[in-house]
Amino acid sequence: MPQLPEDIIDRLTAMERRIQQLSTAVNSRPALNRVAGGGVEITDGGWLHVRPASGDAAVFSVGAGGLARPWLAMLPPQDTALTRWPQTTTTAWTTIAVSQNPLWQPRMRLRVQTRVSSGATGSVRVLVDGAQWGEPVAAGVDFDYTAPVTDDLGADLENLLRVEIQALVTSASGTVYAQPQLMYGCGA
Repeated sequence: MPQLPEDIIDRLTAMERRIQQLSTAVNSRPALNRVAGGGVEITDGGWLHVRPASGDAAVFSVGAGGLARPWLAMLPPQDTALTRWPQTTTTAWTTIAVSQNPLWQPRMRLRVQTRVSSGATGSVRVLVDGAQWGEPVAAGVDFDYTAPVTDDLGADLENLLRVEIQALVTSASGTVYAQPQLMYGCGA
């Protein structure tokens, strides 16, 4: 076997050692399970599922079709006949419609159509978990409001959020009507 200069053998040995170090570093790095100061890009039909520590169904999924949660309730079509809308003839605040919804977002948008019988006046307001949410509106003016419904989404996530529509007649007589038309949770 021909003799190689000693410096070449030393260099080859050093390169083998460095390759082994790189291989060890690549195979022993921690899992990439955190993103800080950047984002995540999913391309070519890729997907991402976020699951709770329990391993239950995904909290949400992102795929080629967009963002999806296991389910998000949608408001069903509402009756357009005024006489079948939630209503009151009383002169004190009266709850005329109630819903309970799991809290998924820190803010909510609610749009309620309001009407009043001929010659009457009244007001409509919304309560969230028993507290007034937004300002009351005069019957006949639509309530359309977006605002926080929790200060701590982490603590309140999936708790039931109680939404009440209340109305009252402010004239001597008549009827106040209110019909929810749009309601959804939204981010900050």
